[in-house]
Amino acid sequence: MGDEVKRTTYRRVHRQEYRRKVQLCLDVFETMLGQASFECGCRLTGMEIECNLVDDDYQPAMSNQDVLTAIADPAYQTELGAYNIEFNVPPRALAGATGLELEAEVRASLNAAETKANAGGTHIVMIGILPTLMPEHLTGGWMSQSSRYAALNDSIFNARGEDIQIDISGPEPLSFNSASIAPESGCTSMQLHLQVSPADFADNWNAAQVLAGPQLALGANSPYFFGHQLWSESRIELFAQSTDTRPDELKAQGVRPRVWFGERWITSIFDLFEENVRYFPSLLPEVSDEDPVAELAAGRTPQLSELRLHNGTVYRWNRPVYDVVDGRPHLRVENRVLPAGPTVIDMLANAAFYYGTLRTLSEEDRPLWTRMSFATAQQNFHDAARHGMQARLYWPGLGEVTPEELVLGELLPMAHDGLQRWGVAGEVRDRFLGVIEGRVRTGRNGAVWQVSTVRALQMSGLARPAALAQMLRRYCEYMHTNEPVHTWDIG
Repeated sequence: MGDEVKRTTYRRVHRQEYRRKVQLCLDVFETMLGQASFECGCRLTGMEIECNLVDDDYQPAMSNQDVLTAIADPAYQTELGAYNIEFNVPPRALAGATGLELEAEVRASLNAAETKANAGGTHIVMIGILPTLMPEHLTGGWMSQSSRYAALNDSIFNARGEDIQIDISGPEPLSFNSASIAPESGCTSMQLHLQVSPADFADNWNAAQVLAGPQLALGANSPYFFGHQLWSESRIELFAQSTDTRPDELKAQGVRPRVWFGERWITSIFDLFEENVRYFPSLLPEVSDEDPVAELAAGRTPQLSELRLHNGTVYRWNRPVYDVVDGRPHLRVENRVLPAGPTVIDMLANAAFYYGTLRTLSEEDRPLWTRMSFATAQQNFHDAARHGMQARLYWPGLGEVTPEELVLGELLPMAHDGLQRWGVAGEVRDRFLGVIEGRVRTGRNGAVWQVSTVRALQMSGLARPAALAQMLRRYCEYMHTNEPVHTWDIG
């Protein structure tokens, strides 16, 4: 979750002062970029994993406060839904055998958390959308106890002025109205962070945008919501619609959505923060006591609290991050494309593929985005979310290809090369990228396994709700084996 807020309602004076402070922070940030005062020496990576909680019947368990108390580890925090928690993995460099060490550490931490949650009759599940989540679960008591979430819910609806309409296509289309942002809580993701220098930020962000479509095709794991089979990665469209502050009239005028792929390639991180300030009104106008101009003039590092808070309410799939650690500012690309799960090895394979391919693409002499329109990258992203492994993706020099053709022919060699440039040990590259290769050769990601298993269970006589619960039970059993999803049995 983001930082807690002091209030849940705001007056006009708060919004006016906040706007002034955000603009002031933006000006100071521009000055800082010109002074090259950022931490750039160690390009650290980081990971956040959002998880769901279920009871012994594999139904949502609204018990995150009890579970977090039992886990008693600051690496675990609340998320929007009372059935969500988040696990923050400490940042580290990629080189050597770090990946294998990370796999062992993440598994050990999640297994310890699961054991403590089990004492209260709860289980932890890593999955994009909890398939047993139904409308009745998102009535009273669904939201975590947090002023931030209550304020965010109120601000979105005050801006919108009406209920949210959810309309998602797919094999079993879904349409309903929501009087809260509760559907957003259904979306749980894995976020990947990469620390970069100001000079390298634009190339890395542009490369991440190019990769978003292939990432989704490979990693889709959210085919069901409210019992309906929708997109391969339904989380993308559900998140976009459930946080939309625009009524139909503003959509017709071309007002940008809060969940945003973007609209252009960039030349600087400043482009993204400037767009945030120019296009998006405040949702959480919390004003700090800091004078960023005075802080910078005194030789200290300003927190830029208003700019950071505002950035946290513009939900880009690849988000720019400004942060301060031990008095030193740094910049990160936060990749928010992927769902959680299915297993730790699957997630680390996704991470290795991303970091490796990103390194190669961002360092090319003739960047790929100079040969690809931004609209095409966005179309790839949405087609991959809809169709997953069955998508057709455009790639310069290849035209429209399948994910299998693109990954095996182009991207896996890039990933191997990029990880080698990072100094990643050969055994790590082979282990994690071998999972990616196996996944594309079998055509089976988390979404494919879920749909195939539910179909088999329904063919055996189970009704859809029972089939979803039984599928989730099997999913959890396989999840704990840490065997990659493309090796799981169906039926």
